[in-house]
Amino acid sequence: MATERIVRIVAGFFVLLSLSLGAAASPLFVSANWLWFTAFVGLNLFQSGFTGFCPLVNILHKLGVKDAAACGNK
Repeated sequence: MATERIVRIVAGFFVLLSLSLGAAASPLFVSANWLWFTAFVGLNLFQSGFTGFCPLVNILHKLGVKDAAACGNK
C-alpha cells in the first residue's frame, strides 16, 4: 500500500475517532476537547496540500513504505 493511501486512511480514522469522542450526541462521548484533535488533523491536511510537508509521510518513508509512483499505482 502506498503512502498517500495510508495517509488518507489514518486521517479519516483520526477524524472519525475524535468526532465520536468529542461530539456530545455520540455514545462514546468523553469530552468536547477531543474536537481540538479533529481541528488539528484538518489543519495538518490543509497545510500539507499547500506545502507538501506531512509528518506521517516522513514516518512512513523511514519505515520503508513507497509512494504510489514507486509501487506502480496511479
